Amino acid sequence: MTKTYIAVDIGASSGRLMKSEFLADGRITLEEIHRFKNGFRMKDGHDRWGINRLINEILIGLEKLKKSGITDCYVGIDTWAVDYCLIDKAGELLEEPISYRDARTETAVSQFSAEYSLEKLYEKTGIQIQPFNTIFQLFIEKQEKLNAADQLLLIPDYLGYVFTGRAVTEKTNASTMQLLNPESQDWDEELLELAGIKKEQLPPLSDSGAVLGELMKEKFPAYDLPDAMFITVATHDTASAVIGTPGAGEEWAYISSGTWSLLGIETTLFNVSREAFFENYTNEWGAHNTIRFLKNIMGMWLIQEVARMQEYQYSYAELADLAAEAPAFQQFIDVNDPTFLNPDNMIEAIQTYCRKTEQKVPKTAGELARCIYDNLALCYAVELEKMEQLTGTGRKIDRLHIVGGGSNNRFLNQLTANAAGIAVEAGPGEATAIGNILIQMITTGIFSDLAEARKVIRRSFDISVHEPEAFDQTIIANYKKFLKGANS
Repeated sequence: MTKTYIAVDIGASSGRLMKSEFLADGRITLEEIHRFKNGFRMKDGHDRWGINRLINEILIGLEKLKKSGITDCYVGIDTWAVDYCLIDKAGELLEEPISYRDARTETAVSQFSAEYSLEKLYEKTGIQIQPFNTIFQLFIEKQEKLNAADQLLLIPDYLGYVFTGRAVTEKTNASTMQLLNPESQDWDEELLELAGIKKEQLPPLSDSGAVLGELMKEKFPAYDLPDAMFITVATHDTASAVIGTPGAGEEWAYISSGTWSLLGIETTLFNVSREAFFENYTNEWGAHNTIRFLKNIMGMWLIQEVARMQEYQYSYAELADLAAEAPAFQQFIDVNDPTFLNPDNMIEAIQTYCRKTEQKVPKTAGELARCIYDNLALCYAVELEKMEQLTGTGRKIDRLHIVGGGSNNRFLNQLTANAAGIAVEAGPGEATAIGNILIQMITTGIFSDLAEARKVIRRSFDISVHEPEAFDQTIIANYKKFLKGANS
């Protein structure tokens, strides 16, 4: 009997339930059965996620599956990282979780660094310093609220707990909290104390691929649901996206391109050097004892917000077409500048940045899109060069895989290939859902390991190749000079 697998893949702006089966010819299918919007909203003074609405959307998707004739399935959940739910002894949510983009952590890093060395924090955890990391969220959280919590659960783990009644902390997501010690492979007691949280409040750590439990259908009598076995996949969406990347060998890098652009390599070695610390690279735990050595880059968030501020007058494909018609490299911006993390108006934020740096101000939709895409491509090129230097092993990256929603942007893919001087393989667009499903299939015996599972990606999904074209290297040099001046 053919097994049915469901990937519940929820990002910062949308979520989806994707259905998959393994075919006799060695391919896997992927079919969207339910899609819904996601986002935070201001409530009680903070930007919060509507977690109960997400639960309802998952139930709607599973009910659709049952109506289509599927009576039993496997399910895995992945979401974004760092954010958490606090629940009381009765298992009830204390309040809706606060988004990592909320302004409450603006001064958290400076407050924390007054008590503890950031460099020591990096040496202990290998995780980049970002104001939204869980350790900093907890550090400025009200202690009475933490004291009232019986358990702290990351978003995907909380969703799994709601559906199965079993609480765990999956490792790929847990590593982003900046509370795990790679040497001990466990929570760091000193950092827990600084964060104001007790080890007993954190559910046991779980590896990717562990069976979580059966769906408690009786808890949701209003829905006609299939029998479902939940598997704890790589619950951090970037970890799942990397699993869903068709890389082979060692000389490849990836960009998981969505709201964020996560540019990195898959390795088995932690890099906590001073150079990696100062460049703010991170060592996130991956599935099957791998490490994601990567750089967080403010990715499609910029163009998403520009589109929103224009009331979606243009589709993303139309914005890319308009960008292609606009003059190239008219301004440099640091896409990772905090200005762009969560501005009220992204268009005004970009224009103000250009005025302050005495550059031409982009005004039309095409000029704004061109500014964003040019600078993303330049950022990718520079960070690829840095990453080769940071590995210190003479590792030469000869291929860049771009996966996720951004892989559909052929204009940006070619710009990236040109600027970086590297072949770009784009696709699959649903790498996160695919990685989620591949872990489920490994757990249930379809594949023996990750290498075997990845081979099926090329057989099952379209991947486009963008070879580098001639590029003026003085643009890269001038961009580096600009960044050095802007960040000095």
